[in-house]
Amino acid sequence: MRLKAHDDGTINLRKQIRTLTVPIFIEMLLVTMMGATDTFMLSQYADDAVAAVGVANQLITFAFMVFQIINIGTTVLCSQYLGAGKRYKMEQVTAMALLLNLVSGIVMSLILSLGAPFLLNIMGLKEDLMVYGLPYMQLAGAFAIFQALHMTVSASLRADNKAVYPMLVVLLVNIVNIIGNYTLIFGNFGAPALGVEGAAIATNISRGVAMVTLFIILFTRHISFSNLIEAFRSPIAELRHEMHNLMRIGLPSAGENMSYNAQQVVITYFINMLGNEALTTRMYVVNAVIFVYIFCICVSQGAGIVIGHLVGDSRYHASYKLGWYSLRLGIFATMVLSVIFACCGGSILSLLTENPEIIALGSTIFIIDIAVEVGKVCNIFYTTVLRSVGDVNFPFYVGITVQWLVGVLCGWLFGLAFGWGLIGMWCAFILDEGIRGAIFIWRWHSKRWQQRSFVR
Repeated sequence: MRLKAHDDGTINLRKQIRTLTVPIFIEMLLVTMMGATDTFMLSQYADDAVAAVGVANQLITFAFMVFQIINIGTTVLCSQYLGAGKRYKMEQVTAMALLLNLVSGIVMSLILSLGAPFLLNIMGLKEDLMVYGLPYMQLAGAFAIFQALHMTVSASLRADNKAVYPMLVVLLVNIVNIIGNYTLIFGNFGAPALGVEGAAIATNISRGVAMVTLFIILFTRHISFSNLIEAFRSPIAELRHEMHNLMRIGLPSAGENMSYNAQQVVITYFINMLGNEALTTRMYVVNAVIFVYIFCICVSQGAGIVIGHLVGDSRYHASYKLGWYSLRLGIFATMVLSVIFACCGGSILSLLTENPEIIALGSTIFIIDIAVEVGKVCNIFYTTVLRSVGDVNFPFYVGITVQWLVGVLCGWLFGLAFGWGLIGMWCAFILDEGIRGAIFIWRWHSKRWQQRSFVR
């Protein structure tokens, strides 16, 4: 499956993948470190705070999937239009995406803030954890609009091979967030010690800084303000068409993501029934293993953008070969990191907690997770790449079917009914990720995704 020069004319596709992947990887690493920093700092405050904030963040992340409805469509359409040489269409898509996520951001901010008590009660959060989870969710959720607009601008920039700008913004945000956490959680530099409320305030400040900075970059390096206003003045029929395409791509694509996050919310509900230690263990492990598959996420995003350009230019053979190359790259990196984390699991957990039961259970989970990551790599990669070529419905149908019939059902069966606890839950994840991964490999090999481009 070697890519040759004639597959892409004058462009070295592998080099283009690397050029996009490196800044996306650094950005994703910084985003992940931001979450890990929150977890580490809160672990110095209280183990229960980590568990409670972890549950609240799952609900917030699930709500953010609403923004992905628009952002996934933005990335796909902008990539294909740029590949087809239709920059003015890319500007129309970006304009409509910003408007739609502005409205979505306002709505979700209200729901997360005002509905926090109801949502956390549904999750079965215990009273001793509610004291941490409720104020965090009310504060962090109230400014979800910052994240909505941040994600939209970043999606448009990446589609135009300008991934370095979101990366630099996230670097700035990390610095702001670390200083904010250190100041507000523990009460340093003369500030009050606010605990979880301090973590939420620091998160909001950092998201606000990111949004403002990205808009400055948008208007100075990507789309001028006058061009963006001109895009809004396009014929109603054209804007309606772009809105239709955004929803046509985004609804099934974000639907698969929302299904996965809803699955994780239900699994968290099951784990909550096992006790605080099991819940805390899961939160520590989940925050750690993000670093295992982070490179795969970045490769898939970079490959999705390049393949989107190729499909927009009707280069299907090059797209097919590039897909296989990128998958092998993601699998290799993920497996190496997964084995390293399995070997160092006890040491990693010892940095976060002194509870011997959490350390012992978490160390076992790290070993089992090696098998989970094999399927997860294929799922992450092919859901992204299939969307980029316009095959948006297939990942949704596969995801919603297997995640619930295998992931949730077997999670309940192995973890609760059979009494295997958290280890049983992870065994269910192996089946879920593995079955979906095998199906997606077959789909790419079949080439049935060809001719589904939105740019004809």
